[in-house]
Amino acid sequence: MSVAGLKKQFHKASQLLSEKISGAEGTKLDNDFQEMERKIDLSNKVVAELLSKTTEYLQPNPAYRARLGMLNTMSKIRGQVKNTGYPQTEGLLGDCMLRYGRELGDDSEFGGALLDVGECMKQMAEVKDSLDINVKQNFIDPLQCLQDKDLKEIMYHLKKLEGRRLDYDYKKKRQGKIPDEEIRQAVEKFEESKELAERSMFHFLENDVEQVSQLSVLVEAALDYHRQCTHILEDLHSRLHNRINSASGHPRREFQASSIMSTLECTDKLQHNGLSYNQSVTPSGSAAHFDQPCCRALYDFEPENEGELGFKEADIITLTNQIDENWFEGRLSKASPLVTV
Repeated sequence: MSVAGLKKQFHKASQLLSEKISGAEGTKLDNDFQEMERKIDLSNKVVAELLSKTTEYLQPNPAYRARLGMLNTMSKIRGQVKNTGYPQTEGLLGDCMLRYGRELGDDSEFGGALLDVGECMKQMAEVKDSLDINVKQNFIDPLQCLQDKDLKEIMYHLKKLEGRRLDYDYKKKRQGKIPDEEIRQAVEKFEESKELAERSMFHFLENDVEQVSQLSVLVEAALDYHRQCTHILEDLHSRLHNRINSASGHPRREFQASSIMSTLECTDKLQHNGLSYNQSVTPSGSAAHFDQPCCRALYDFEPENEGELGFKEADIITLTNQIDENWFEGRLSKASPLVTV
């Protein structure tokens, strides 16, 4: 700012301070003008709050709010951006569920349920991405433009008007000490600024249907988001109930504790006969009970004596009885006779 500009600002500030100290009243504008000025000031505050609160509504996390502000608006308008470029909390939760659901496996109802919920969370993250982009493009950006252009221009006219009012009041008080031409010029500039400020405020306030339409866009975007989420969650709720019914219908197994020492002894004895002990393995299609110990053949064995069991490598044998410290009875399947191994 130049020296002349600084002197001018200082002069205005001195005039305003003089009015406040002396209690002298400056030139008052008409009531209609003051009412419009009040509404414009309120509109300016509303737009600023809406920009802040809407961004916070979309992304409560401050870090995400900062990233949201850096989105490329032009790319989204052209339809070039399919993703917001940062993770949604629903997506992060979905990734966690999918990871552990896969680790638990298909034979776990809990694992399957995690996969179901994880997939739905990922879908909801995509829906939230669409909401963010839609609101940013059709609500936040127009509001930002309104603040940066229309309201900024109005505030500029009002600030200039206040400066010219102070200048006019100052020269009016010194009437007789300064040329009448200066007072006349001050009045003309004051009137000119008043007309510009009044016209700009009038057109803004008369066009509030545009702001109402933007609010409608925000509500429609939120409604569409919640409608899609409701559809996703209702379908998920039904699938989880089916899983609950399926899990409830499974036969319950009885727990039987096994001694560590007896298991070690059994393992040692079976390995002498070409068998590998495994209490938890049950062959596919066999009727072996889960509460009975099993073993897996390490190699082929051809029976040499009556009552001995022949088996092939990797056959699963259910142990039914221990004869002594070296021999067990077992069967290959439910239909197999009891034999000694």
